[in-house]
Amino acid sequence: MRVLREQRRRVVVASVLAGCHQAGEALVPVVIGLTIDTAVATGDLPALVRWLVVLAAVFALLSFSFRWGHRAAERASMLTEHRVRERVVARVLAPEGGVGGQPGELVHVATGDARRVGLLAVAVPAAVSGLGGLVVAAIALFGMSAPLGALVLVSAALIVAATRRLARPLERRGEVEQERAARAAGVAADLVAGLRALKGIHAEPAAARRYRAVSRDSLTAAVAAARTRGVLDGAVTAMTGVFLAAVALVGGRLALAGEITVGDLVAAVGLAQFAVWPLTSLSWVAGEVALSRASKRRVLALTSAAPAVTGGTGALPADLRGEVSLAGLRVAAGEHVGVVAQDGAGLVDRLALEVPDPTLALDGHSLHAVPLDEARAAVVVSPHEVDLFAGTPRTTVGVHPALDAVGALPDRDVAELSGGQRQRVALARALATDAPVLVLHDPTTAVDPFTEAGIAAALAALRQGRTTIVVTTSPTLLAAMDRVVFGELSGTHADLARDSTEYRAVVFA
Repeated sequence: MRVLREQRRRVVVASVLAGCHQAGEALVPVVIGLTIDTAVATGDLPALVRWLVVLAAVFALLSFSFRWGHRAAERASMLTEHRVRERVVARVLAPEGGVGGQPGELVHVATGDARRVGLLAVAVPAAVSGLGGLVVAAIALFGMSAPLGALVLVSAALIVAATRRLARPLERRGEVEQERAARAAGVAADLVAGLRALKGIHAEPAAARRYRAVSRDSLTAAVAAARTRGVLDGAVTAMTGVFLAAVALVGGRLALAGEITVGDLVAAVGLAQFAVWPLTSLSWVAGEVALSRASKRRVLALTSAAPAVTGGTGALPADLRGEVSLAGLRVAAGEHVGVVAQDGAGLVDRLALEVPDPTLALDGHSLHAVPLDEARAAVVVSPHEVDLFAGTPRTTVGVHPALDAVGALPDRDVAELSGGQRQRVALARALATDAPVLVLHDPTTAVDPFTEAGIAAALAALRQGRTTIVVTTSPTLLAAMDRVVFGELSGTHADLARDSTEYRAVVFA
């Protein structure tokens, strides 16, 4: 709330100062016209000095108001962008999940769309100042001549109405542009993350073709939006040119007819030239508002996404034993169980509370009845594909026996490690949590057999007395488990390998 109040205060301050700046700009030709009529035409030197002092004061006012108004608007824009980004990130990281999309797409919403929403805080003061400047110009012209004042007001109203109408297609095309750009960013992020695997199977050309296709779609959408923006800006420029010529023509005819003075004519032409800027800024405002509305819809669609799962307000007992139960699986406290499942990833998602399963319980307490963070701290799940933060294995895991349990690792950044080494770092990180219940999904698929045997032995020792579930088809890991569950069958790895043809076909394939 404090940030929101600060944001609104700065928008108001920026709007007031921007209005003062535009009023000062409009007063410049008026003061010059008065100087001509009351000092230059009459040869009154003291009057000339007085008007020059007034002109200097007007310039000081508009200079001060522009500087501080623009500063307040930019600050409000940055606060808005930051607030939007915080909401997006909070929703993406919320334990309830439910936010779809690729990582690159989500990053684009948190950056590109947030920036466009933030620019609305600059557009509002610009709109206020533009309209304020036009009002001041119209009042000044009405003081000289009613036809000139009416011409300015009617022309400004027509141009603003035309600008709003021309901005509607930009809103639609701006939304498509952001969507295509986010898609391209998502594909790029996926390709970079899987670059090692792509090189391993020599799939770089196929990946390049895929990215080229989405990049071209993004370019096409960006060009369409830019073309629409160009039509909008060009149309406003043409209309303001016609407006300027009309004011000059009407003012000249009035001066020739003696209805206004030479100073009034100079002021009228100057005000007409000044009015070009407010009208042009209103065109920019219309475009930014259209693009901001499109980005706002994308942000709201993400932040209001329905949660995948929900937690409760209950609490787990302090002395957890680690007995896990859910439909089709029962694990005793402290037991090490291997699971060979047709849908191993689905089982892992249920244990990780990524998808709702009302049968999931720990020590007889439903895990969906407690806060999700508390439930996931009690049952730690390490999926097959994990992300590692930058740093060495030791800075990633810390000082813990788990790091020695997965075998020797080089003291290099994890980004420089091989696939098998990165998988071992991820396993060590999971083991280091010392969670009451640990679930591992295929933790050694990229590890050589010798290292895998050492990990299996270390896993049994390191997790002794604490519940461990390993979803895998690795014979080495399954052999180290107290019990293996295979569909309706349950027993040791040796018993299942001896008695079940189907088990042998899956595990030893």
